[in-house]
Amino acid sequence: MVGRSYPPEFYSWIKTPHVRKLFEKIAIETEEDYQNIIKKLESFGVKVLRPDLPSSTFHDGKFVPPPMTPRDFTVMIGEQFYNNFNPHNFGHFYYNIRQPGWPDCNTVEDLDWLPYPQNQICKDKYKEYQQLAQTKDSYNNIFKHISDQGNNVNNCFYPLLNGAMISRIGRDLYIGTQSYNQDTSSIKQYTKTEFPNYRIHIVNTGGHSDGTYCPVCPGLIISLQDIPTYAETFPGWEVIYLPGQSWEKVKPFLELKKKNAGKWWIPDFENDQDVVDTVETWLGHWTGYVEETVFDVNMLIIDPKNVMVFNYNKQVFDALDRFGITPHVVLFRHRYFWDGGIHCVTSDLHRQGAMQDYFPERG
Repeated sequence: MVGRSYPPEFYSWIKTPHVRKLFEKIAIETEEDYQNIIKKLESFGVKVLRPDLPSSTFHDGKFVPPPMTPRDFTVMIGEQFYNNFNPHNFGHFYYNIRQPGWPDCNTVEDLDWLPYPQNQICKDKYKEYQQLAQTKDSYNNIFKHISDQGNNVNNCFYPLLNGAMISRIGRDLYIGTQSYNQDTSSIKQYTKTEFPNYRIHIVNTGGHSDGTYCPVCPGLIISLQDIPTYAETFPGWEVIYLPGQSWEKVKPFLELKKKNAGKWWIPDFENDQDVVDTVETWLGHWTGYVEETVFDVNMLIIDPKNVMVFNYNKQVFDALDRFGITPHVVLFRHRYFWDGGIHCVTSDLHRQGAMQDYFPERG
């Protein structure tokens, strides 16, 4: 499955001509890049499906996000396809970041006792889930396809069950954390019950694991940071570290985007000078910057010998060559604006072969 963004005509509501042109340009180039990704996948015999656009694009005063990053909300594990487009995931999100001493929490009103910024983070996440729930109907054609193939669609209520947080290495599932100091007891309890035939490992990634490390093949990991547990979770595997890459290089842009998050979606925003400045600074400058070499570990493994990446890095390419793997560079020019890597904007629905056990000594 390859994601989909809104077409250029979607932005007709933007009244300021030069701002509307910028968004139309991004929409056109984003679809061009999607098509190139699809073409590359099809050249390897991969059948590609795409979600539809939301039937309703406006909800609760905001535009509904397009289905751009299916991996962030779906994952195929065995013969179960999990999706978690559900606002009730908020409760689970709280328990995923819960720290020792925090009380039970079942509603958004229960968050008022939390100090800032934790309470705001949780409330924002609740609103995010409400928005994402409106996107679910975009995937109805995908759900039908999976059912037609004889697999099960599981409407999951656990937010960590998605491809952005889980690395599937044969019988071993490596699950990332939402924060570095969270209580992981609920993760362990849920996954032990849900996946009795798998070995479960919790990796302290502090966010999406596919933006932190990538197990490319048996014996090789590409990582942005030194995670101390690699020696335990992937014993004997070579780890290529890329310190200072990806997010760190674009931190000033990300901070600016975060500071004004969502404001540019408000109709008639041209009356707010801060919004205009943000759009101009972010989009005007960024349209050239995204094509610079900022290597991202968010990679897509096509098969044992081919991997798709967004750009070149000598250290990574040399390592791939030693393992007999060919990297294929495809563009996604507005990757950081949309916050979606090549792994994020795709999600596998079917795989060939049988489950392997890469660590049989674990029993």
